[in-house]
Amino acid sequence: MGLKEEFEDHSEKAKTLPETTTNENKLILYGLFKQATVGPVNTSRPGMFNMRDRAKWDAWKAVEGKSKDEAMSDYITKVKQLREEASASA
Repeated sequence: MGLKEEFEDHSEKAKTLPETTTNENKLILYGLFKQATVGPVNTSRPGMFNMRDRAKWDAWKAVEGKSKDEAMSDYITKVKQLREEASASA
């Protein structure tokens, strides 16, 4: 299985993470996903009254220097980690 296929597989697995997954971890996954699929941030930062989208934009901006392959690999690793933590606490 290639990196892209494994990334797509783990993107589906990420949708089944428990609701107890922290917002911080969700934002990390969001930023890595956007970096892997879109590349560097290509929009302006949302206004301060749009806290949700601003947090998502900041998470994406935080991983801006990573290549798409690095972001895919980090995303896969993070999903695996969160799934292991969820199964350990179940």
